Amino acid sequence: MKEDILLKVSGLHASVEGKEILKGIDLTVRPGEVHAIMGPNGSGKSTLSEVLAGNPAFTVTGGSVDFHGVNLLELSPENRSHEGLFLSFQYPVEIPGVSMVNFMRAALNAKRKYFGEAPVSATDFLKLMRQKREIVELDNKLASRSVNEGFSGGEKKRNEIFQMAMLEPRLSILDETDSGLDIDALRIVAGGVNKLKTERNATIVITHYQRLLDYIRPDFVHILYKGRIVHTGGPELALELEEKGYDWIKEEADKRS
Repeated sequence: MKEDILLKVSGLHASVEGKEILKGIDLTVRPGEVHAIMGPNGSGKSTLSEVLAGNPAFTVTGGSVDFHGVNLLELSPENRSHEGLFLSFQYPVEIPGVSMVNFMRAALNAKRKYFGEAPVSATDFLKLMRQKREIVELDNKLASRSVNEGFSGGEKKRNEIFQMAMLEPRLSILDETDSGLDIDALRIVAGGVNKLKTERNATIVITHYQRLLDYIRPDFVHILYKGRIVHTGGPELALELEEKGYDWIKEEADKRS
């Protein structure tokens, strides 16, 4: 596989409880790119993110996923994370009794162990936390509490991007990160994503709405419908969807099927 391809999904089929959801996904992502995946409810957007992350509730029934030269489908969820895949959940869970400091230090050291590196020292870790907190304007009091416990929706999403900053993934998948955010929280979360973008990493943004893409500008927009990517274009495609809705996409896709 060419070195300039970070993720190559080929003919991916997946099901849950015997029902096929993904029906042949093809997607290529290169370093430095931002891809937006849009589509109506039930089209398979979140299923795609869960399958890539390794959620065992989903069964891959066909196809392949190459992640910077590694067969992603052969890896456990934790090793996918260590290899540089990050999933920001639509509904981040609370983990009572586990402090953010201990949680993030354990995650960071697990990744370092995977690559044969020594654990990060307490001093260096706290310094790193301070630096990364500033990216998403995460209050020190929040960073010291249990993971997401008592956080507002916006604080939970901000915390997800903070975790992303700490782990420095190669590929970040943001599953409806804009869900439930007011305009200020959306600006902060999107600003954090933009600050973390480099020529070496990439982002897949899964969203229903154009408004997030006003802040995180995609290079490519893909429309997912009935388990397949049926249309791909540039940022203007999201604007067209905002104006026309999904009916014209459904009509086009149904004609071809």
